[in-house]
Amino acid sequence: MEREFDVIAVGAGTVGEAVATELAGSELTVAVIERDLVGGECPYWGCVPSKTLLRSAELVKEAARARDLAASRVELDIDFAKIAERTLVMARRLDDTNPAKAVEEHATLIRGEAHVLGPDGVEVDGRRLTARRGIVIGTGTSAAIPPIEGLDQIAYWTNREAVHAKQLPRSLIVLGGGAIGAELAQAFCRFGSRVTIVESAPRLAINEEPEVSDLLRRHLEADGITVKVGAKAKRVSAEGTGVRLELADGEVVNGERLLVATGRKANLDEVDLAASGLEKTDRGWLKVDPATLNAAERIWAGGDVTGIGNFTHLAHYHGTLIGRNLRGEQHAADHRAVPRVTFVDPEIASVGITEAQAREQGMRVGVVSSDAGNTARGYIHGFESGGLIKLVADAQKRRLVGASVVSPRAGEILSEMVLAIRADVPLDVLADSIMAFPTFSRQVQGEFDRLARQ
Repeated sequence: MEREFDVIAVGAGTVGEAVATELAGSELTVAVIERDLVGGECPYWGCVPSKTLLRSAELVKEAARARDLAASRVELDIDFAKIAERTLVMARRLDDTNPAKAVEEHATLIRGEAHVLGPDGVEVDGRRLTARRGIVIGTGTSAAIPPIEGLDQIAYWTNREAVHAKQLPRSLIVLGGGAIGAELAQAFCRFGSRVTIVESAPRLAINEEPEVSDLLRRHLEADGITVKVGAKAKRVSAEGTGVRLELADGEVVNGERLLVATGRKANLDEVDLAASGLEKTDRGWLKVDPATLNAAERIWAGGDVTGIGNFTHLAHYHGTLIGRNLRGEQHAADHRAVPRVTFVDPEIASVGITEAQAREQGMRVGVVSSDAGNTARGYIHGFESGGLIKLVADAQKRRLVGASVVSPRAGEILSEMVLAIRADVPLDVLADSIMAFPTFSRQVQGEFDRLARQ
């Protein structure tokens, strides 16, 4: 039986939810198709459970810091079963009943395996659906698994298995030193696992400023994590009840568990690219116009599947804009100021472009930086060093173009810099703004002033 809708959203993750919400109250009929859990990766296996683990790990560290700031003796017994239970609760116990009800308030929720056949056709488990106005693809990503010899012969973790682990491994090898790898490595280390990070790139967090990478490594090693960069994984095999990882230089790393955190790949198995007139980028993402988010005529795509950024907040932004455009409004996406946060301790937050990228673009670059810990709030907090505030400006236009922060609550500090880039706020205005004392943000005001004086 064929059914018709004005809009069909493939994927009930953040993009699909935002499209359905944006079109609520309009005369457009909407179908949202989902083969797994309504809500997507973030609430069940991504952002929410991982940050819940990290919050528990932060408290473990804070308890130890109490010896310096508030207590003469601290006794702590890690209860990993309690940690795992709270993480599962925060992940809705993998139950999407309430999110499904929320989607059904605005759209028809169809569960099943979708196949996008063209700009007006979707098939779901043998049923044909027709879209009169357009199709929205928000199928997200999954863990990218590298072609390492022997990897397919062992039971390894991705982020999904790691965040819902029931038992704490005695030792953990983390393959990949990006955001996911660094976050989970720190969490498990603080819970008591012996952790080794193996990263093939020359530094951790390769897309961030070099100073950020250096500080990240410093803080992870201070926690007791062994960090190997420029290390190529050659072969994996089972060894007893654990894993043996052989590196290209002949070194061997052993662990009870192996976590593969080597990036993400676009979920496009539900899309007939040729029939739909769609293309992939050179890196395998679904190619879209970054302003309109059109992937082809009457087909839009948003969120992680586009490769523009693997962030829930960006997926929501994309879904909202696509919904508005489907309503007949004209809104262009602006990606100059997409914030990104790695929730290690201390947090890493950044927005815009790096100093190197600004120079590659031929800008006359202005740069200032300082230690975010070397402030009144840093000393009050017990974070006296090891932080960073780095601002990058287009000195000719006198506008901020990039910022990086390494500090407790860096993600909260970053917001004013996101707005500064997005709204093209002049450096003189930023320097003349008043920020509360004693806050971590107060240090940013001083850096704005230094930047404006260059």
